[in-house]
Amino acid sequence: MKTISADKSHGGTQGVYVERSEACDCDMTFAVFLPPQAAEGKLPVLWYLSGLTCTHANVMDKGEYRRLAAELGLVIVCPDTSPRGDHVPDEADNWQFGKGAGFYVDATQPPYSANYRMYSYIVDELPRLLAAEFPVDMERQGIFGHSMGGHGAITIALKNPDRFRSCSAFAPISHPSVSGWSRPAFRKYLGADEKTWRAYDACSLIEDGHRIPELLVDQGTADSFLEDGLRPAELRQACEAADIDLRLRMQEGYGHSYFFISTFMEDHLRWHAQRLAK
Repeated sequence: MKTISADKSHGGTQGVYVERSEACDCDMTFAVFLPPQAAEGKLPVLWYLSGLTCTHANVMDKGEYRRLAAELGLVIVCPDTSPRGDHVPDEADNWQFGKGAGFYVDATQPPYSANYRMYSYIVDELPRLLAAEFPVDMERQGIFGHSMGGHGAITIALKNPDRFRSCSAFAPISHPSVSGWSRPAFRKYLGADEKTWRAYDACSLIEDGHRIPELLVDQGTADSFLEDGLRPAELRQACEAADIDLRLRMQEGYGHSYFFISTFMEDHLRWHAQRLAK
């Protein structure tokens, strides 16, 4: 692991690091905010997964999480959204696929299967590095994210309920198997057999018996992707049928951008902090 930058902020340190990923077969950059309490011992860790076209830097620059994370004693981890590098297959003119659009799946179809293994990177590889290099209490982990990252956060939590004590999302892609902007990516990453897509679809995972006790979701009513891309009503239906306590808050007039995310970031950090307390 190499340190790219380390800047003092709110008494803590906002760091950016790079490591060689075996899962993605490339160098992967990620950000970690260590609050001042990290000098005294291990702290709970909260993973933030970003959306389409983003890197680790979008939430780091626009998410406005550090002041409260420092107050609450939360370590915030912000991974990248896909493998990177000249050797990584891509569609440069397609913002919904390839670099910046890993969808947090392990691709099974060549040529993408060689690099696009974001599920394994987030669930297995990066946690091992985090535990080895940073003062984090891996028994107290939460996860959240935005849009494609909200999809990633919910599906990862559903598949690893014993690891994550808390989960929330901003405008998640709730049913990617049927959403217009995710179906083409799923087909290219996972193949034509749509039954295999269910392992990376929140609504399908819930239908298939995966459970978390509760979930907080904020969704802007002025989000241009609301009806086709995000489909929160279908997530509500799935959670109601499974008796999952979903707090779906439709936020009047808000869109899909970081103006929306930063507005409700404090609510999400406090939600996680309460559930990650000893």
